[in-house]
Amino acid sequence: MATRSRTRKPLSRERVLEQAIAIADADGIEALSMRKLGQALGVEAMSLYNHVANKGELVAAMVDSVIERFELPEDERRWDIAIRRCAISAHDLLIEHRWACGLALVPRDTRVIGGPRVRYMEWLLRQLREAGFPAELTYSAYHTLDSHIFGFTLWQLGHAKAARMLAPEGEENVEKWAARLLEQLRPEYPYLAEHGDQHMAAGARDGRHEFEFGLDLILEGLKKRKRAR
Repeated sequence: MATRSRTRKPLSRERVLEQAIAIADADGIEALSMRKLGQALGVEAMSLYNHVANKGELVAAMVDSVIERFELPEDERRWDIAIRRCAISAHDLLIEHRWACGLALVPRDTRVIGGPRVRYMEWLLRQLREAGFPAELTYSAYHTLDSHIFGFTLWQLGHAKAARMLAPEGEENVEKWAARLLEQLRPEYPYLAEHGDQHMAAGARDGRHEFEFGLDLILEGLKKRKRAR
């Protein structure tokens, strides 16, 4: 009786990127190595170099693959709604792929500033210019929006990590530990404790509410600046 041989899915650049992203999502970008990636794909690490030149190129391509999924609406007539859609999609993707935000914001390699990043930059600048913003105001508006998208998201990711790191070793319930800490602070720092209460209450929202709050303030401010010109 003839045995059927298992056909392995051919290795491709797309498969390499997909698996590399899965590893980074699960274990962090620091856990990614060519050896570990090869093992996950069932191939020798050397086989990967037929698809990427080195780890630097791999990471750059991974960042590109996240940024190219940012929504860049071309069917939206209102510039503020188009930018809002883009910003929220970017925030959601950067939260989903936590390792990508810092690499996109402060590239370790010039290759990280690839085609998708450039297309996003051009799209955002075009939305502002074609909406009637002069070049000088567009310059400031672009940097304000871009820093909110990447900067707030990076802060959100760091804040969540810091809360886990600050908890005493062996403390399994970070929320209960934080609640006890707030009660200790409350007599001397009542407003800080009150702010901490809001953090605890907002935890379920995962920072999305605060991101949209800041984004809407920026967009409203830009509309006022534009009308004042």
